[in-house]
Amino acid sequence: MSTLVGQTAPDFTENAVWGDNEFRPFTLSDGRGRYTVLFFYPLDFTYVCPSELIAFERRMSEFARRNVDVVGCSIDSAYTHLAWKRTPYGDGGVGPLSYPLIADMTHAVSRAYGVEGPAGISLRGTFLIDRDGIVQHQIVNNLALGRDIDELLRVIDALQHTELHGEVCPAGWQKGRKAMTPSDRGVAAYLAEHSDML
Repeated sequence: MSTLVGQTAPDFTENAVWGDNEFRPFTLSDGRGRYTVLFFYPLDFTYVCPSELIAFERRMSEFARRNVDVVGCSIDSAYTHLAWKRTPYGDGGVGPLSYPLIADMTHAVSRAYGVEGPAGISLRGTFLIDRDGIVQHQIVNNLALGRDIDELLRVIDALQHTELHGEVCPAGWQKGRKAMTPSDRGVAAYLAEHSDML
């Protein structure tokens, strides 16, 4: 698996079930000018996956405030995605979702992003794509390890802070905290004042 960070996100058009439960094609490059979080998960009707999809949904207002579109992707069909959305939480479903789920039945998208696992299903890959279509962040978890959606929001905040102010964001940086000037003097000043917080 190679990193896509710093590269143009591979474009694709695939069938998807959308927030209104309709089937329509999804084209990644249609989102240019906005940020996109593209996340992969192994399969519908499995174990860790519903917790992640629900966690994304519960934070959609936070993504919207940051001008971020969220898109999920697995190798299931759009019909299976829809059935999962129509299944209540108590039966292992994800309930209504406002973001699209891609049907990557040929595995082409999973392969393009380097997340197809040895069993032929996608690992838990997460890609943050900027407004110009460049991958700025990626993380891939194995099947048993669920994502931290709040950490993803923190990374989005860091990217947007860097774009706006030209500063870099140190370890554990949170929105509203001091960042640093990317220079020898900047890092020295930051560490002199904040090293006890690291």
